[in-house]
Amino acid sequence: MWKFIIRRVMLAIVIIVFGSLICYAVIRMLPTSYVERVARQRSTMPGARPYTEILAQLDARYGMNQPILIGFARWGWNALRGLWGDSWFFSQPVTKKFADVIGYSIVLNVITLFLEMMLCIPLGILAARKQYSRTDYTVTVIALTCISLPTFFLATILKYIFAIKLGWVDLYGIVGRYYEQMNATGKFWDMAAHMILPIVTLTLLNLGGLMRFTRTNMLEVLNADYIRTARAKGLPERKVINKHAFRNTLIPLVTYLSYLLPSLFGGSLITETLFQIPGIGYISYQAIVGGDIPFTMFYITFLTALTQISLMVADVMYAVVDPRVRIS
Repeated sequence: MWKFIIRRVMLAIVIIVFGSLICYAVIRMLPTSYVERVARQRSTMPGARPYTEILAQLDARYGMNQPILIGFARWGWNALRGLWGDSWFFSQPVTKKFADVIGYSIVLNVITLFLEMMLCIPLGILAARKQYSRTDYTVTVIALTCISLPTFFLATILKYIFAIKLGWVDLYGIVGRYYEQMNATGKFWDMAAHMILPIVTLTLLNLGGLMRFTRTNMLEVLNADYIRTARAKGLPERKVINKHAFRNTLIPLVTYLSYLLPSLFGGSLITETLFQIPGIGYISYQAIVGGDIPFTMFYITFLTALTQISLMVADVMYAVVDPRVRIS
């Protein structure tokens, strides 16, 4: 086990390094950047120097005039020492800005994950138990509809119905206009109300994939020989499903759920941006569009590391949920 974990850690380090290098090169080649925007703004001021001169000065200051490999090497050496630098776009340390906004994304995605598990797994099992019935077709239609809906379309429909027509919630934001005048309880419920539509959007969008995944794997398990043997022995159907079938259904679900860890901390970029929730997804979108290399590189490296950690956890969990899987 320890040899396997060490090999996986070494492979994860290689993937993180090369993944970060590719992202750094892509960001450096973007048509827009922070230094160009600042140079353009300063060159329009009265008595300012020419744009090219200001741009050259800023490039030298931020190391943008160096080759990509040299710039990446400098960034990597500083990152290893924990020096992630200051965000160009937000004018504060990268780690501080990340710590300020990550809580919103965690709350948003943890609640979404809980709702997904409570809805998708029971519905997927129900559809598999009643294959080709009206219940199965209903669950399948709901799942395919949720998979097919674009994020911006679903979010727009929900905002139009519940924010514009009914006026139950605000269109966007994390707090209302009277937030500062409320007491602690009022602030909590005001923030919770602004989380409703983003949570509903994320839950509906992710509902179909996990539901169909659970149904497919449950059908495969229910057709296995040991399930027929358990039924032939006269075991109650509930015991057959909950004790024998469901445990083996968890095996492929481990792989599916392993990708949820990066989403918990990585935020939901499109949803947070549409509702302007100041989570890590929306903040990272602003940083990427603004050409903020320090924050974007920290965000991408963090997500890459989380993905590798989640995959290693999934491999170990295989041995936990499936006694037949052993690492030699």
